[in-house]
Amino acid sequence: MARFKVDLCGVDTQALPVLKNEEMRCLFKELTNGNQAAREKLIGGNLRLVLSIIQRFQHRGESGDDLFQVGCIGLIKAIDNFDLKHNVKFSTYAVPMILGEIRRHFRDHQPIRVSRSIKDLAYQIMKTREALMNEEHEEPTLKRISETLGVKLVDVVFALDAIQEPMSLFDPVYDDGSDPVLLMDQVTNEKTPDHEWLTQLELSQSLNQLQQRETYILTKRYYEGLTQTEVAEEIGISQAQVSRLEKQALKMMYQRMKEAE
Repeated sequence: MARFKVDLCGVDTQALPVLKNEEMRCLFKELTNGNQAAREKLIGGNLRLVLSIIQRFQHRGESGDDLFQVGCIGLIKAIDNFDLKHNVKFSTYAVPMILGEIRRHFRDHQPIRVSRSIKDLAYQIMKTREALMNEEHEEPTLKRISETLGVKLVDVVFALDAIQEPMSLFDPVYDDGSDPVLLMDQVTNEKTPDHEWLTQLELSQSLNQLQQRETYILTKRYYEGLTQTEVAEEIGISQAQVSRLEKQALKMMYQRMKEAE
């Protein structure tokens, strides 16, 4: 059978070794005694774990090489902080740290601007979370983190929410190796086909970008069915002005929807 070579960062992923759990325990014991060669073996023996994790993000448009390098940073952090006293498999401990490093990478490169103070608080939260995990060997609650930092729980929730990377409608929410379930599959239904749902979303976004008076006019005209004369009487302007504002708003929405295609 032919073997297909897949290179990431110059590494042939098909040739990556896989360490058994007992082998890793022995290597961690050697590492504890200062054997740095054991550390290199642990890194090389867990690169397949990094590869399996970055495949979850293949629809984000990010370079596979870049994500692999970021995932390796998370792997190294996990190796350097892992303790056999945790009494868990290394993969159980490492996966959240690798995922956290990748998500941090996306947060740092996201197009949405977040204030420096909120970012700083979010990073404090993430560091505190990792510290508490190392101390208590379990995932800390947000309340526990807020108490440790001495900040309000609502501020912790807000900071973490603010730095979450945007999700694409075409991001997979479940993938068992066959046909992935996309986010779009979870927000559409049988009554509203995909193309109609997307059109409604685009209309809603375009409407929200209009001036308040223009939004009011279109809402009254096309959602409530009022005539231009009735709308004019409600807001105290002439029917001709309503007509002009309506045409202007519709033209602007059309242009924005065309730009979004």
